[in-house]
Amino acid sequence: MNLRKLQHKNPLTFYNASVSCEVEIPLVFSKVSAGFPSPADDFLDINIDLNKHLVKNQYTTFFVKVSGNSMQDVGISDGDILIVDKSLDPANNKIAVCFIDGEFTVKRIKVEKDCVWLVAENPDYKPIKVTDENELLIWGIVINVIKYL
Repeated sequence: MNLRKLQHKNPLTFYNASVSCEVEIPLVFSKVSAGFPSPADDFLDINIDLNKHLVKNQYTTFFVKVSGNSMQDVGISDGDILIVDKSLDPANNKIAVCFIDGEFTVKRIKVEKDCVWLVAENPDYKPIKVTDENELLIWGIVINVIKYL
């Protein structure tokens, strides 16, 4: 099995994280009630820069848009945008953007005693057992999901 972390190859067009300008959006400091209404406008005291909040390292972070529903049970849906950090080490139970046998996928990494699995979070998809015949590149670890409702 050839398991390595890709650092510098980039054959596809991904979105780079740009934090060259601040994007400040008002942040409600108190919690928002999901039941009865709350006068949240009284608490618009501070701003949040989403670049600083979501991107920890701009030089190793990229964005990728999800296609498909294999990760729906962990809240990753078709059309979501993943924020991925390629400086983080692949590890058991992490969700990763992977390049396996010429195709990209996002899956949970499961490490067992003698093998590695790429596991979907949807019972309609079977786990992928990584063998010596596969070439697996871990492009990065998913750190956040941007969802459209």
